[in-house]
Amino acid sequence: MGQAGTAEAAVRYLRSTGTRPVEALPRPELRCVREDERAPLDPAEFRRVLGSFATGVTVITAPGTPPAGFACQSFSSLSLDPPLVAFMVGRTSGTWPRIAQAGVFCVNVLSAEQGELCRAFAVSGADKFAGVSHAPAPVSGSPRLAGTLAWIDCTIHAVHTGGDHLIVVGRVDALGTGEGERPLLFHRGRFV
Repeated sequence: MGQAGTAEAAVRYLRSTGTRPVEALPRPELRCVREDERAPLDPAEFRRVLGSFATGVTVITAPGTPPAGFACQSFSSLSLDPPLVAFMVGRTSGTWPRIAQAGVFCVNVLSAEQGELCRAFAVSGADKFAGVSHAPAPVSGSPRLAGTLAWIDCTIHAVHTGGDHLIVVGRVDALGTGEGERPLLFHRGRFV
């Protein structure tokens, strides 16, 4: 059953139970948030509360001379058909323009033993690949880091605005598991 058939089946089921399907809202206009529209939240409190949600940690890499890479904890699978993933990157990132120019990237899912590697890729302006063992991902040629739990080789599919971040959607071209056994997790400002 295709996507349209699945949606039609869901509507039929809702009608059979007496539930009215919810109509889709109109698509909002995409624009930047003005200063007078900002929520009156303390940024430190926002970070503290949202830090309660444990996340996995990845390193996003792209080919180049030298290659590009940064530590990223805002990664997620997005769609099975087509196979899509997403990550968020700060608009002020110095690494993002190099990844955008490459048009491809590899998500390296870090293992519990790779905390120091994550710290190295979180530093701005340093040679992040110094002493780091890696091989080219099969489709994009992006660095596939050694010792990771998994890798996902992608082509940039779309980029959306999201406040002070960009939401980057990648179409998965190849993927595989690595050598690690346990994930590196970030919770309340530290690795767990």
